[in-house]
Amino acid sequence: MSKHSTIPDLEIDFFASHEHALWSESHLQELQSTLQWRSETITMFGRTMLQPRLIAFYADEGVRYTYSRRTFTGLTWTPLLERLRQDACRLAGASFNSVLANYYRDGSDSMGMHADDEPELGINPVIVSMSFGATRRFVMKHRTRRDVPAVELALTDSSILVMRGATQHHWLHGIKKETRPVGPRVNLTFRKVLG
Repeated sequence: MSKHSTIPDLEIDFFASHEHALWSESHLQELQSTLQWRSETITMFGRTMLQPRLIAFYADEGVRYTYSRRTFTGLTWTPLLERLRQDACRLAGASFNSVLANYYRDGSDSMGMHADDEPELGINPVIVSMSFGATRRFVMKHRTRRDVPAVELALTDSSILVMRGATQHHWLHGIKKETRPVGPRVNLTFRKVLG
């Protein structure tokens, strides 16, 4: 486990696959084939386009989540997602009632710089991010302090990133496109949506 507590306003823990017991070779295939993936549009600078990845939202009954001006109602947990949720709760010492899944089909799929700071996540949310499949570069940049260097992590297969504290208030994060050939990756971000 590596902790980045010496970086201003950043409270994260990173666990490589060998540092926990959650790894399974079949997770990527099961997530690819059993989740109800959908393509969503996003409007940026007056242009509407497809998001460069597929998404799926699963949650406890009645939980709804709004981001990028879209509201999602949670689908019923699959057995694998439920098991991974319990693992996320134990690892982070927090409770989660939803998971936003992102499916990066290849290196051209990406996630723009953003923060998980929607009002329904509350103040200082705990987010647990689990990665399965190809390694992708996760970039974090401080919102206001140019003197603080960017942080880049290689999110490897079965790695887990925990973000907590004021991280979402002060930092943006995203997944860059890759020019080299990259295989598929599924990312699960467990969170607690407040009622």
